[in-house]
Amino acid sequence: MGNMVIETRRLTKSYQMGETIVHALRDVDFMVETEELIAVMGASGSGKSTLLNILGCLDKPSSGEYILEGKPVSELGKKEYAPFRNEKFGFVFQSFNLLPRTSALENVELPLVYDRAGRVGKPRRAAEEALRRVGLGDRMHHMPNQLSGGEQQRVAIARALVNNPAIILADEPTGNLDTSTSADVMTLFQELNRDGMTIIVVTHDPEIAECAKRIVLMRDGRIHGDNQVSA
Repeated sequence: MGNMVIETRRLTKSYQMGETIVHALRDVDFMVETEELIAVMGASGSGKSTLLNILGCLDKPSSGEYILEGKPVSELGKKEYAPFRNEKFGFVFQSFNLLPRTSALENVELPLVYDRAGRVGKPRRAAEEALRRVGLGDRMHHMPNQLSGGEQQRVAIARALVNNPAIILADEPTGNLDTSTSADVMTLFQELNRDGMTIIVVTHDPEIAECAKRIVLMRDGRIHGDNQVSA
């Protein structure tokens, strides 16, 4: 078994909408070890994206405890939060979020521009290597509109990798892709996972979830199932 990288204890997230309180997460206990590839499934409104946002330090829980690599995230100061998030996580979204007038290489290099710690000494070389890692070594200087949807998502994955994060968090990464391209993206995630990357994928698609090693099912803000996938 790997080392524990994520642990949540009775994690809760509530929103006030007018006179109504919406409970997005209810007492969620969730653990992730290094080198896991986990799919989090559930219908719209089940809490899966809320959970991912809290795990990625994009949002904060209403109550409960979140421990990342042994450190309670609640202990982070305001100035620590963003650098900590950028160091620990790479994010992949459904909509790719690429800058349209910027080449694939420049899109991937962008996170390093904001890395105040300067952990990557040669940003351009790191971006080139990340693109080669996702199979786009020959498309580095193409603009997003010159790339297919699958290639654009690979650029987004390379951008998530360029900081050498501990964990990749992917929210519906195949939602805008056809079936064949979705399978290619998940194959890439499996390859990255075999290389030692810890990956959590939010999806509503059972076929995508079956590519993971473990499937967590959410319903009404709670975890209703947590099962290993048969090899």
